[in-house]
Amino acid sequence: MLELALDEEITLRHIQESDAAELFNLTEKSRTELREWLPWVDGTQTRRDSLKFIQHTLDAYNAKRALNCGIIYKGKLCGMIGFNLVDWSNRVGHIGYWLATDMVGRGIMSRAVSGLMHYGFYELDLNRMEIRAAVENRRSRAIPERLGFREEGTIREAEWLYDHFVHHVVYGMLRSEWE
Repeated sequence: MLELALDEEITLRHIQESDAAELFNLTEKSRTELREWLPWVDGTQTRRDSLKFIQHTLDAYNAKRALNCGIIYKGKLCGMIGFNLVDWSNRVGHIGYWLATDMVGRGIMSRAVSGLMHYGFYELDLNRMEIRAAVENRRSRAIPERLGFREEGTIREAEWLYDHFVHHVVYGMLRSEWE
């Protein structure tokens, strides 16, 4: 099981089936804010739905397609981060993340993304990190901008979000730029 201690406050830990209740409670607590940008929220109605998500992520990890970690802040789960997809042929990690509403504004996500990137570049030998965020999602876009990613373009109508399409901004970072 992967466990990365980033500093005295934050650890990234591979999400496990035993985290299902806590993950569901976290989702429930931040449902309104998460739903604005994440298409899976309405499909997460019970602890069992969170368990199915965790089982899916474990299957993807075992197939070497993805890696999903809980963000542990001062000993408590406060969000999720990971490589939603790892493209091994091209050595690209596609990063996704979310944070509980009451934890926003503490620098947690910037530190978590930075730690995941370090792991991806130096432990997994990836060459590129990519983050996509809805054009209007300023909080999510602030993370790659703060970490020095390059804005590489916009994908029009990239995601169906409940009742409308949203455009995505694509950010990229190469290992040579990170070093």
